[in-house]
Amino acid sequence: MKIDALTLAYLEKAKIRFKALGFYNEHCSYSDVVREAQEMVELLLKAVLRAIGVEVPKIHDVGRVLEKHKESLPLILQERLDKIKMISKRLRKERELSFYGAEDFIPTEEYGPEDAEMAIKDAEFILKTVEELF
Repeated sequence: MKIDALTLAYLEKAKIRFKALGFYNEHCSYSDVVREAQEMVELLLKAVLRAIGVEVPKIHDVGRVLEKHKESLPLILQERLDKIKMISKRLRKERELSFYGAEDFIPTEEYGPEDAEMAIKDAEFILKTVEELF
């Protein structure tokens, strides 16, 4: 694995976002917890792609890209890849709605503590997994 300055920057940005999840959660800003968790997971997984020498795509869910390069991933990621892909995909689906909402979907009304708790738990799983590599 190759760890360069940009890869390390992605990791640092993700760690800061993880701390921000607690702030948003404490202030009952549950939709922001979900949105920031998605960005955090995206940064972490793109850091992994950089570290294994894969060009980082300009998409928000890189689960399929990780699957495509599964043989290049460290063993711990290979073993957890199904869960990682599931988390990335689920959070990606929530990305725009949790931030912008829609006429019939007000983020501050639609997301609750259980959504935030799941997003935090999933983001922490990805963070801890990636931290084991770096």
